[in-house]
Amino acid sequence: MVSQTNTQRFRLPPKAILREWIAGYLFASPFIIGFLVFTAFPMGYSVWLAFHKWDLLTAPRFVGLENIVKMFQDPVANLALYNSGFYTLFAVPIQLCISFTIAMALTQKLKFRDFYRAGFYLPIIVPLVASAVVWQRVFHYEYGILNELLGWFGVPAQKWLFDPPLAKPAFIFMSFWMIGRQMVIFIAGLGNIPQSMYEAASLDGAGWWRQLTKITIPMMTPLIFYNMVIAIINSFQTFVPALIMTDGGPERATLFAVLNIYRQGFNYFNMGYSAALSWELFVIVVGFTIAQFVISKRWVYYEE
Repeated sequence: MVSQTNTQRFRLPPKAILREWIAGYLFASPFIIGFLVFTAFPMGYSVWLAFHKWDLLTAPRFVGLENIVKMFQDPVANLALYNSGFYTLFAVPIQLCISFTIAMALTQKLKFRDFYRAGFYLPIIVPLVASAVVWQRVFHYEYGILNELLGWFGVPAQKWLFDPPLAKPAFIFMSFWMIGRQMVIFIAGLGNIPQSMYEAASLDGAGWWRQLTKITIPMMTPLIFYNMVIAIINSFQTFVPALIMTDGGPERATLFAVLNIYRQGFNYFNMGYSAALSWELFVIVVGFTIAQFVISKRWVYYEE
């Protein structure tokens, strides 16, 4: 009796279902293989490498917690994390405010509205290398268009990329160039808010400010939260503009965490230490993300 029950319990599914499973895994196999080869394996290998010293030429040598201890004591690594944190702290909130404001403006009945939407989204599809080269020219001390514009108002030319106090603000200003993705998401969310809610609020005497704070913003909090999480992750991963425009200068003012990881691995050939730094950044980003999900329960509104 027991053997019969076990046989029924572990009976193979019908051939039709098996064929569906096989077909599904075959169609998903490019992603599965790509994930295992280019994501899962490198991540697992980097964990092993974080406890070794490797210069890409000789065999890896086990050093225990040496890389971990060095990571916390290295002033350059701490400075790189500070630069990334500073950039994130100021860039992300301003990006969200600007993209939300533009999205609200572009949901109104305007002439050439689609043209404006396309114009604000266009920088997203421009390669980062090309954008970095363009912005390097914009911030040029003698020939940059930004100093030219400031000169019209009597402001002297600034050495944006050569003055440590101005370098990070220049990168923060440049980040506003890439708000198109956030804007499109906000536009989609604003279009899903029922107009009947605004009509009912108007009948009750609510002005535009009260409608904004009591209807629009609460209904948009899920998308605000989503854009904020993605923006924080992306800002901590800032790499290409800093590498091309300043190479971490001046005086390491734009030495962000990912650029420091790249330098340790491919400039100084400290692959083990670079792996340890990458996992430190991974833990920080994941920690921020988890904290945001916990805090979101207090301010994010879901209809259900």
